[in-house]
Order: sequence, then C-alpha cells, then structure tokens
Amino acid sequence: MAQNNGLVGLEERLRGELEELNLPARPWVSRKSGEGAPDYDVIVIGGGMLGLAATAALQFQGVTSVLCLDRAERGREGPWLNYARMRTLRTPKTAVGPALGVPALTFRAWFSAQYGIDAWNELDKIPTPLWMAYLCWYRKVLALPVRNQTDVTDIAFCDNGLIAVSVTGNPAPLTTRRVVIATGIDGLGQPALPPVASKIPRRLYAHSSDPIDFEALQGKRVGVVGAGSSAMDNAATALEAGASAVDLFVRRECLPDIDKFSGISHEGLIVGYVTLPDEVKWKIMRSGYDFPVPAPRESVLRVFRHANARMHLGSPIVDARERSDGLVVRTPHDEVELDYLIFATGFACALDKRPELHRLAPLIRLWRDSFTPALGENCPGLAALPDLADDFSFRAKNHQHALNLSHVYAFSFDATLSHGKLTSGAPGLTEAAQRLARGVVSSLLREDAQIVLTQFSEYSRSELLGNEWSPEQVVTTSNKKEATP
Repeated sequence: MAQNNGLVGLEERLRGELEELNLPARPWVSRKSGEGAPDYDVIVIGGGMLGLAATAALQFQGVTSVLCLDRAERGREGPWLNYARMRTLRTPKTAVGPALGVPALTFRAWFSAQYGIDAWNELDKIPTPLWMAYLCWYRKVLALPVRNQTDVTDIAFCDNGLIAVSVTGNPAPLTTRRVVIATGIDGLGQPALPPVASKIPRRLYAHSSDPIDFEALQGKRVGVVGAGSSAMDNAATALEAGASAVDLFVRRECLPDIDKFSGISHEGLIVGYVTLPDEVKWKIMRSGYDFPVPAPRESVLRVFRHANARMHLGSPIVDARERSDGLVVRTPHDEVELDYLIFATGFACALDKRPELHRLAPLIRLWRDSFTPALGENCPGLAALPDLADDFSFRAKNHQHALNLSHVYAFSFDATLSHGKLTSGAPGLTEAAQRLARGVVSSLLREDAQIVLTQFSEYSRSELLGNEWSPEQVVTTSNKKEATP
C-alpha cells in the first residue's frame, strides 16, 4: 500500500537536491515586449514522457518561457493508459528515465518512498499504470507548464523569424522562437498498415494504436498481424477478454528471439552514437530490420497459456475479403475465417501525412536525400527518417530554409537513426533531454548574441566600494615623483 507521507518526505528531499544543484538555473533569456514579441521562447508539442523531460530540461537550463501542449486529457498523455497493452514496461526497473541527474526524480525514489525498499527489491519490472502515475507526479512536483486537450493543427514560419503554432481553442496562433516536437512513437508519421488493409471494411479491423473495445470481442475470432511486443500484447488482451480464438499471423519463418540492441546497450552508445559516421549508424539501425527486437518472454507466455491461441509462421496475409459473418484472410498456405483483425504493424515516418507539418515536410532533409547505402542495404523505412543535426533540429534540403528549420526539433522516435535509441524508451532519456536542452540554449544564445554584448558593455556595478584600503597604502605615479629626491 502506498504511503503518502513517504512522498512528502521525498518531495522535501527533492527540493534540497535541486537547491544543492542550483536548479532550475536563473532565467537568462531576454524577453521582448510589445508588437512582434513571442508568446513563448519554446513550445513543446507532446506532454508524454519525452515532452515532460524536454520541458523540465529546458527549465533546468534557465529557459522559463516554455509551454508544453498535449491533445489528451490530463493523466492520459502518451500510450501508457491508451494503447500500451503490456502489463509491465520492457526496460529494466533501474532505468533512470527522465530524472535529469537528480536522484530524487527517479522512478526508484518515487516507488521506494511509497512502498519501501523491500518492495523495490521484490519488484521485477515496472507495471505500466505505475509508470504513468510516476510521470503524473513528475509533472506535478516540477510544476511543468502543460496545457491539455490542445491539438496542434499547423506550424508556420513567420517573416519576423518567429514560428506560429495554431492550436485548437485559440483564435490566433501562438508564437514562439523554437518548437520541439515530442510526440512519441508516431511523432512524425502514422500507423503502418499493409496494402491488404484497404480490402477490409474499417469496422472489421484496427491498428494496435487505435482504441479497441476488447470486451466486444468476447466470443469472437480475432486475428493479429505481427510478431513483436505489440502483437503479443494485443493477442493476449483479446484472449483475456474472452475471444473464442486468436490467430497470430507472422510473416517470418520463426519468431525473433535475439535482442541485438541489448547486447550493445551501454553508456558509450548512449552518449557517443550521434558522433558515429553515417555508414555505421545505417548499418546498426539497418540490422534492426534483420534482427527485430523480440517480444519479452513474459508477453509470449501470456498469449500461449491460452489453448485457443494459434500462430501461423511464414504467413503474411496476402489477401482478404468480407463475408456476411466477418472476413476471410488468405496466407500463402491457407485461409482463415475471422470476425476482427488487429494490425500490430508499427508506425511509419511520413511527414507529409501529418496535417500540422504540411508546410514543413517538403523542406526537411531526409536520410534518402543525403545518404546512399551500400548495395543490398537499402531500407525505405530508414530512408524516410529525417536527417537531424546533433541537437535534434531539422536540416533543410535547401540552404534558404536552413535557419528556420534549425529552430524546430524532432524529439520523437523518428530521431533514432540520427541519435540512436535515446528517444525510443526510458534508458537514454536523460541524455536525450539534456542534449536537446543544450542545443536549444545554444541556439537562443546565438540569436541573442548582440543583446549579450550590449548587456556586457552596459553592466557597471562595481565589486569594490573604494574603502577597501587607506589612501597611504596607495602608490601612484604622482606620489612616486614627489618622493624622489
């Protein structure tokens, strides 16, 4: 049982740690006033794990004019209580997540304060609802400025160098100097659906990221396309809701079982990946297509403890048709009758498909614009990702758009090819948020360089009062001459 007094003590400890670290830093960004002044210095789009970490990291660096926007209602940001249907997180419980170098901000500190160290030692993996509760506490205890139930509908560059962000509920766009897109796994794209989905009526299928009424699937024949964690989670959820049968359709001849990325997971890769040559980055991430991350053993067991679960290996769905009582899907081997089909087929980066990015998408440089892979290493999915600068900002296809695009940052899953797996989960999140914040701070400072020079020249507060010595202790040129015989 949680102990509220434990949280009170933790929050007192947090205040002390922040004070000892001089966090947040004192505000330093010059604020303009009057016509042409921005509403904010930075707008962060997305109030989930990535957006909260980015907002906190910016405030820690003394950038106080920040607004974070999220379309969800408070407490339901991100996938955790929506389409993340796993019981626990995949990552180790010791991952520091968005703590930003502050021990009292870790999940471990938050959990132990409420449940005790013995409960922490007994904990295997973090239950998904608890992670969401921790993120809600993180937002509250840092007093992060998040505006919920706000959709971003457009991002446009203004003639005066600002960025206009159109949002629901605001008659006029919000203006800002920088924009951080922190919208998670589908940040710059959309759910990836195979072509066969176009042959199925929309009422008979869903993508795994859609809201799904699993209770309505009780007694139904359900198909799930995919072999990864999401496929197993959705299959298990359907079985637990009482589906009469669940068929998993896997295009590979066997389930992925080796997590290559775990084998090279260490601080060197977290910090140094961004400095690797493009050829090496491509080879690492391209191998992820040959060796996809396997579903955790617990997730697979959760499915196949049900006798009415079946797996079709080497069985991509090549055709589908509607019937009066559901649909029939065809694989290279057989046909299967279903009532409902779930595509656990991930997401695809497609900037031009995001309504809020329709102005920016044609200007942004993608990996296919700047890198030619070796023979046999082509990968359209990777080629569609943005070729980001070292601070997560967009690069431009053409020089005339370079400055404007450098003021927009892709702090989402789509940054993985450029920056490594920092934005794909909790383990590298502190490094990611701090790298982003340093980039934004440096960019704002460069833009304000003349203001800094003016402040330097006008600063005139003397550190000395003039009474630190007596007159007879001063030797000047004139009294030296007088003392000479």
